[in-house]
Amino acid sequence: MLIKRWNFLETDNKKVAELQQELRIHPAILKILIQRGVETFDEAKSFFRPDLEQLHNPFLMKDMHRAVARISKAVKQNEKILIFGDYDVDGTTAVSLVYLFLKPIYENIEYYIPHRYREGYGISTQGIDYAAENNFSLVIALDCGIKSIDKIEYANSKGVDFIICDHHLPDSEIPNAVAVLDPKQSDCNYPYKELSGCGVGFKLVQAFSIEHGYSLDRCFNLLDLVCVSIAADIVPITGENRILAFYGLKKINSENILPGLKSLKTLAVLKTEMTITDVVFGLAPRINAAGRMDDAKHAVKLLTGEVEDATFEHAEKLHILNSERKNLDRQITEEALAIIEADEVLKARKTTVVFNSDWHKGVIGIVASRLTESYYRPTIVLTESDGKITGSARSVKQFNLYEAIYACREYLIQFGGHQFAAGLTMQKENLEHFSKAFEAQVASTILPENLIPEIEIDAIISLNDINNKFYSIVEQLAPFGPGNMKPVFVIKNLQDSGYSRLLKDEHIKLVLKNGDSFINGIAFNMADKFSLVKNGAFDIAFNIEENEWNGNASLQLMIKEIRESNS
Repeated sequence: MLIKRWNFLETDNKKVAELQQELRIHPAILKILIQRGVETFDEAKSFFRPDLEQLHNPFLMKDMHRAVARISKAVKQNEKILIFGDYDVDGTTAVSLVYLFLKPIYENIEYYIPHRYREGYGISTQGIDYAAENNFSLVIALDCGIKSIDKIEYANSKGVDFIICDHHLPDSEIPNAVAVLDPKQSDCNYPYKELSGCGVGFKLVQAFSIEHGYSLDRCFNLLDLVCVSIAADIVPITGENRILAFYGLKKINSENILPGLKSLKTLAVLKTEMTITDVVFGLAPRINAAGRMDDAKHAVKLLTGEVEDATFEHAEKLHILNSERKNLDRQITEEALAIIEADEVLKARKTTVVFNSDWHKGVIGIVASRLTESYYRPTIVLTESDGKITGSARSVKQFNLYEAIYACREYLIQFGGHQFAAGLTMQKENLEHFSKAFEAQVASTILPENLIPEIEIDAIISLNDINNKFYSIVEQLAPFGPGNMKPVFVIKNLQDSGYSRLLKDEHIKLVLKNGDSFINGIAFNMADKFSLVKNGAFDIAFNIEENEWNGNASLQLMIKEIRESNS
């Protein structure tokens, strides 16, 4: 297991004292609030009580008036509208949301999802040809299109109008579409920049509702889809995203959950009360499996189904595809790890670049994430597709992967992505050149500490601080995710009660004591730390969770790391 460095987040103690005068809650929780940008009573009130009234006016987004006007014109003139979206979770939820919103008020619409392997990412020539040949005069593109300069020119030459709804970082040139909705455009004044692709689609239907006097409940009834997209696309759960995720999660946990999601939830035997983490690991991979292993249209058929019984077949299909995906993921990860372990040069590098022409293109991104967890360094996993080498890249915290790949662009046919993840394609003969260039670029720019995984510590507390009231307030900070992670606490100088034990020679079941106070903890895959627990004082970094057993609920610590005190 990789040794992790502990990063204790700093907080202005004066601000803590000032906020305590207003809130009168535990200083550790006040520290967390301030670290997350909550510094006043009013900000705390908004944070603890998210309200849909706090959502921004969608017409603040550049081109929103134009987008709504073009859809309104299409409806009035009975034009055929095609809803086009990416094949991942964000894209399929976005397509489903806009389709479910428009279909009850306008019949003349269809959706189109490009095939991952036949068409590739983003707006495709095949998709434009399909629209033109079938008399679709308006295409609403979701979660893609911001860099599709040539494709939009081609669409214009075919008489097909595009509205682009994207959330990726644009280049200096913007496509010549009828309207381009992307809050990351430099001249877009929309106050919140971190929406998911489905989130941008939500703002479009919100604006359409306002313009035409529809109840906003029609939009809010689709927030379970927005929540799934936020969780799956790993966008920050801050600001507007936090409000959307909060209410979307409520819908996921209600009887009013969309029939398709309900079928998937039932089939996967997921918890009744799901968290964002449950969505990430329970719902999202099954939806994603459609595009990874077969055709993402299966996901949209599931998500747009109106009756639970009718969606169950699609849910079953996705469930099976996800099982196949997991098997492939496991197999390829083992093969990739074996390649690295057998090569001393690869093991000594600052990067991981591995290639096998037979690896399945749909899971190499997941494998790249697995390898990053094992070696904690910028990682690229490559396979062969259509006579070219293509792959997925993943980064480590505080290192800009995209810039490193950009520096090696002379060896690439195409690439795209962001700081933490990217995709790339090259000719076969450039593999070795690229691998060496990428290693040289990373080795010359990455800091040594960036190659050591870190745990961010929110606050130091004592064992006596942990009680139901403290836990209840911590849970009110949810939903948790990037930008608002579940708080990590540290308790120092602990000793074992004498009752801690090993489980299956892999995990530690901890029983910790402080005076008359006892608390349980579980440390997964930390059997190597058992002697440390038994033989002296130690510090623990942990989350607090509620554990249910035989109908009884109690607090327990989910241990993230154990180290010797004063280390």
